[in-house]
Amino acid sequence: MAKTPAAVLEVGEREVRVSSPDRVIYEPTDRTPAITKLEVCGYVAEVGDALMRVVGERPTAMERWPDGWREGMRLATGPQDRGADGFYQKRLPKGAPDYVETVQIAFPSGRTADELCPTEPAALVWAAQMGALTFHPWPVRRPDVDHPDELRLDLDPQPGTDFADARRVADVARELLEELGLRGYAKTSGNRGVHIFVRIQPRWTFDEVRHAAIGFGRELERRDDRVTTAWWKEQRGERLFIDYNQNLRDRTIASAWSLRARPGAPVSTPLTWSALADLDDPRELNLTTVPDLLADGDPWADMDAEAYSLEPLLELWETLPGGELNWPPDYPKQPGEPPRVQPSKKVAEHWDEHGNRIET
Repeated sequence: MAKTPAAVLEVGEREVRVSSPDRVIYEPTDRTPAITKLEVCGYVAEVGDALMRVVGERPTAMERWPDGWREGMRLATGPQDRGADGFYQKRLPKGAPDYVETVQIAFPSGRTADELCPTEPAALVWAAQMGALTFHPWPVRRPDVDHPDELRLDLDPQPGTDFADARRVADVARELLEELGLRGYAKTSGNRGVHIFVRIQPRWTFDEVRHAAIGFGRELERRDDRVTTAWWKEQRGERLFIDYNQNLRDRTIASAWSLRARPGAPVSTPLTWSALADLDDPRELNLTTVPDLLADGDPWADMDAEAYSLEPLLELWETLPGGELNWPPDYPKQPGEPPRVQPSKKVAEHWDEHGNRIET
């Protein structure tokens, strides 16, 4: 069978070449037909202006699935994970067009990388042509990549909870933010969760923004017994986990308007608070339906109108009990951090009063 010729999409003033345009990226479901590579690239072009408002000028990792996504495929979690079908591209691959720009970022290890920094929709369509389904932007913009301008609140359903729980807790979070003088912007995660973003003044460090997220999570826990900030899964129960560590350096959340590697090409979709309250099934928001929703207006269009202070949330961090919480395992042990051992495996006599392991 003859190979299908490449297609060309006009994106602004650019022409973006799409190879293997008829490759099936998403198999059909009861909600959506089979979706091809050309349709994925066309979707990115169609939502390009809105997508640029959330990833523009930001270091952005690409979640690439070069052969498309199928049930049972695996996403690599690190360089040692060979044989996975998808992977995170944190360094811009060689051969990118001249208009695809980068910005240098530093990882917790101190190593650096030149990461995609979108400056126009064509760069995002090029990334989609390279197999990128999901864009993972940092909460910073160049030239200052050390001070976040976004607080990201990840409401992550645990086993025994679902989207309805996340939707309800999101409304409690909205009320709390408003009480603190802050405005939150909600989106679906593209799966069962809800993400809430707050535009902040870029004068705090990643660590301080993380502490602000912990303070917020603890106050949310106090108000709603279906919320937890427990790092260890065995302690979370059937509650919504506020993943405070998503605000650390090199931790990212799927961008608004991004496709997700799930059945039916779901989209992480910004919504008004009233639209979120009325949404029963986030799978309704997918590649085939979201462009029409966006045509009625971008719910996040005015997010940059005001940047807020973190002081109200940092005050919660300072005043609510609990102290420091666990950091991810790839970070150095931090002052005051609890022991990095699963609670059910901890033997009391092996630890001192400061949470340090006693060598035997």
